[in-house]
Amino acid sequence: MIKQHNPIRKYFPIFVLPTLICFACFFLIPFIMGIGLSFTNFTTVTDIRGFVGFQNYIKAFTTDKEFIHALGFTSLFTVVAVITVNIFAFSLALLLTKGLKATNFFRSIFFLPNLIGGIVLGYIWNLLINGVLLHYFGQDISFKTEYGFWGLVVLTNWQLIGYMMVIYIAGLQQVPEDLLEAAQIDGARPLAVLFKIKIPMVMPSITICLFLTLSNSFKMFDQNLALTAGAPEKTTEMLALNIYQTFYNRNANWHGVAQAKATVFFIIVALIAFLQLKLTTRKEVES
Repeated sequence: MIKQHNPIRKYFPIFVLPTLICFACFFLIPFIMGIGLSFTNFTTVTDIRGFVGFQNYIKAFTTDKEFIHALGFTSLFTVVAVITVNIFAFSLALLLTKGLKATNFFRSIFFLPNLIGGIVLGYIWNLLINGVLLHYFGQDISFKTEYGFWGLVVLTNWQLIGYMMVIYIAGLQQVPEDLLEAAQIDGARPLAVLFKIKIPMVMPSITICLFLTLSNSFKMFDQNLALTAGAPEKTTEMLALNIYQTFYNRNANWHGVAQAKATVFFIIVALIAFLQLKLTTRKEVES
């Protein structure tokens, strides 16, 4: 039997090697070094003063109340943001797949906010929200924690809904028309069609959108910095901003603590994302 020549297998290492080298140099090695530094007292990467074990982790959870508050605030914000973004995005996707006029125009308009940088978005919404609050209540966004919380939720929705909407539209367009027609002939109600056919058929899109909104919300930094900067009194400070402030706005003795926080942050995000992917992909198989 003559073996077929496979040029892809032959040249695969040549094309993959540059990517692997970049991945190792700019992600894998710094990541491993970061975990190692979290167990030390250091000022810079080359100035390690000593091994301290788990003291940085203990200090982060026992003596830094701001970190605990940031963890709770970020978790609550993520839950609200994930739910609202996906509900609104899916609703818009349903509306824009009904053959309405100027559908492509509206899709483009809703998608545009995703192209704006987080810092710019934060300052834009800071001006808008403060304008409303000052006009009607004589207060700005830094006056109450609730203002900052819901300001961040609104900003996140405005930025992400259009992006998630495009993914949901792609999923809805893959639902077979004959299946929908058969359901209509059988007299299925719109809600029954939605929950029994459309949602199960777009579970892959739901998996992707949940993963993206969850990870983006939990890792939010620049929008938080520009919109509230943690005000009032760091009560709207999210985890990423808290880690940044710990490293750059405290003395060198806190560098190891900041690195320990970053390691915990990574573990939390990775664990939540992994569990979410497992649960939703299981639903895909069941569907």
